[in-house]
Amino acid sequence: MGCGKKDNDVLGARTNCVCEVVRAIKDIQDAAEDVCECPTNCFQEPLGALVSPARAQRADTRVFVLKTADGSPFHAFFRGRDCSCVSIFFRVEDIFDNCCATLRVLRPITTGGGTVDLTGDYKDKCCIDLNAVCEVEGFVATNDCITVDLTCFCAIQCIADVDLNICDN
Repeated sequence: MGCGKKDNDVLGARTNCVCEVVRAIKDIQDAAEDVCECPTNCFQEPLGALVSPARAQRADTRVFVLKTADGSPFHAFFRGRDCSCVSIFFRVEDIFDNCCATLRVLRPITTGGGTVDLTGDYKDKCCIDLNAVCEVEGFVATNDCITVDLTCFCAIQCIADVDLNICDN
């Protein structure tokens, strides 16, 4: 199956690798345990396996980035007062209708807790500055969510397993 194609499996249902990865991330988040493994594969179980060093912290979220057909990171807006309020980092909240998902937008932060402006030096704030992505040291959950059709994406990259205190709210 390639990007943009809506191939059917043997039973006639639409399939999509990004859908399957996001579904797996949701299952891993729901079954979060304290056992960790090492590789940064999105299918790595349990939640916390992408934490470095392993077993260093509790995790309730697998942070990921979605890529469009041209390889650029998908972005969404969030409410904020100290930046351009754009993020490429997400947490899956729900999956429905086979391949749609509700994603929580995550605010990228520096070590000091300031928001990383992912639009960087772009004067018109139209594009993601990939150099600015290197400044991201952590994430904060926002109250902003977006609903997406996962069949529109060609790739997914898992970034980290983190504790956003989602279950404590």
